[in-house]
Amino acid sequence: MSDAAQPTAAEVRAAAEAVKVALDRHLDAVERRTGDDDPAVYDAFNELAAAAEAYDERLYDRYDEVTPFEIPGSEESLPPYTGPEEPNAVSVLIRRDYAVVETKRLLAQAQRIADADPDVALDAAQRAGTAAIVGGSVHAALGVLFGEYEPDEIASRHKEFGLAEGDSTLWVAAAEDLPEPGEWLYAPFEQADPQQVVCRFDVSSVFDDELDEVEGPEQD
Repeated sequence: MSDAAQPTAAEVRAAAEAVKVALDRHLDAVERRTGDDDPAVYDAFNELAAAAEAYDERLYDRYDEVTPFEIPGSEESLPPYTGPEEPNAVSVLIRRDYAVVETKRLLAQAQRIADADPDVALDAAQRAGTAAIVGGSVHAALGVLFGEYEPDEIASRHKEFGLAEGDSTLWVAAAEDLPEPGEWLYAPFEQADPQQVVCRFDVSSVFDDELDEVEGPEQD
């Protein structure tokens, strides 16, 4: 890291002070907790983890030193599970982020789909609220693309479509029974409850960065 990008000594000191404050808040929340699943303890835990991670990063960037803190992963930081012991149904919640990095490629691929199946393109344009089927409209092109391909196929072929992957996550949440048909369609993610999550799987470049730091540079 260049000197210009390094945190100052004052910033490292401020991060250390933030850890001390977060420690006090966490202990106070633990001492005052009202039960095993007290949300105040959960929030204080997350604040402490974030403060410790920030301090660790600044300490390393400035002084090339590390702390003994182990920041828990996403699965370990989930709140205690309170769902049914024997679920009769599950909900699979998926989020995948993409950046549009090659607009021309995206437009060309969408236009090819539109030329092969005009109905798909027309439906996408209507959903987007635009008269453009593709043309120069990224909005319409995305509607065509995601209307034609399943999400898993887009994930595996995203570079062909001018997209770059961002973070992604998949939650498997337990339920007693399936909801009634159409019950949650108006707000599909509103009722996502971390305490019902059986397991989750995250993909992010930050994990690759952490692995590179652990392994260190290759030696000749």
